[in-house]
Amino acid sequence: MWIWNSWRRGYGPFWSHKPVTPRDLALAALNRTDDSPGFFERYVEAAFEKGSGLDERDRAFVVHLVQGVLRWRIRLDWIIQQNVRFSFKKIEPATLNILRLALYQIYFMDRVPDRAAVDEAVKQARGPLNRHVAGFVNGILRHICRERAAIRFPDPVGDRDRYLSVYYSYPLWLVRKWIRELGTDATEHLLEAGNRIPDRVVRVNTLKIDQEGLISRLNHEGVSATRCVYSPEALRITDCKGPLTRLKAFRGGLFQVQGEAAQICSHLLGVREGDMVLDVCAGLGGKSTHLAALMKNRGRVVALDRQEGRLMHLMESAGRLGTESVLPVAADAAGALSAWITASFDRILVDGPCSGLGVISRHPDIKLTKKKKDIQR
Repeated sequence: MWIWNSWRRGYGPFWSHKPVTPRDLALAALNRTDDSPGFFERYVEAAFEKGSGLDERDRAFVVHLVQGVLRWRIRLDWIIQQNVRFSFKKIEPATLNILRLALYQIYFMDRVPDRAAVDEAVKQARGPLNRHVAGFVNGILRHICRERAAIRFPDPVGDRDRYLSVYYSYPLWLVRKWIRELGTDATEHLLEAGNRIPDRVVRVNTLKIDQEGLISRLNHEGVSATRCVYSPEALRITDCKGPLTRLKAFRGGLFQVQGEAAQICSHLLGVREGDMVLDVCAGLGGKSTHLAALMKNRGRVVALDRQEGRLMHLMESAGRLGTESVLPVAADAAGALSAWITASFDRILVDGPCSGLGVISRHPDIKLTKKKKDIQR
């Protein structure tokens, strides 16, 4: 069975007789994420495609573990630092991720017994080149389990900024930025909201089906869905164990995975049938294909992006959804577009590069990758 097991770098595929477990895949994804942030879902998907022998429930468990560790890593690291007698920086990255995985299960997953989380972590730590690692992992985790009630966070009164940073697991610079801009109470509400696990939302492709029809088709595939509040095409998926992209309804172009907030943007643009629309920084084309559907494929949506790889993905989505009015164009909007775009547009949508802080709940690794200079830029 193919697994990752390299301690110095934290990854590197090789063949082993050891059965792969969901926790092994979660550890591998976290180790890869340390080197290449933002792509853990691709790592998980690649591992399953290699033939892990695990089912959809295992896949969901892996994603939950990885997202959970990324979401709460600052708090988990604080707990580790409170319980080691040497510099936190001396702990190998792969060993740190083993500890983080176990602590996330201990503190945030009631259905996982503490003993099971510790035992699995010790198994992951065992290796011919790391004889002392398993003992270290076993000792620190058992100590934390015994002394759980003794864990102390920064003073919530005397050191409020740091307390909010550690308790809600956000970088200190970001907490202080929001406190300056919003005040302490509003910031705490924002931190709490960003830690909620978001619902999975899809957009009904009205070129092929309506809401009721899609709900029925999803139910036929064992998936439950309910209407959302604001977007008339949005459905909240309430019960689906595996990736939505594996459903027949998805492959048939009946829906697109897209958050409700993104759907609202397209409605606010107020497009009409026959309009000429320019979607600047179109990315993967979620809004472009939505605009085309709102216009019933009558008119033109010029989907502009400087990355050809994204436009290839956009073309695949447009083909699946049947949005024939979408025209992908590879160009940099920061340049002189007038040199080759001579048409006038009725509507222009600009979803330019931003901090991404508004989607932290969906992409918790943003907490760890964004820097103060990124916001200023």
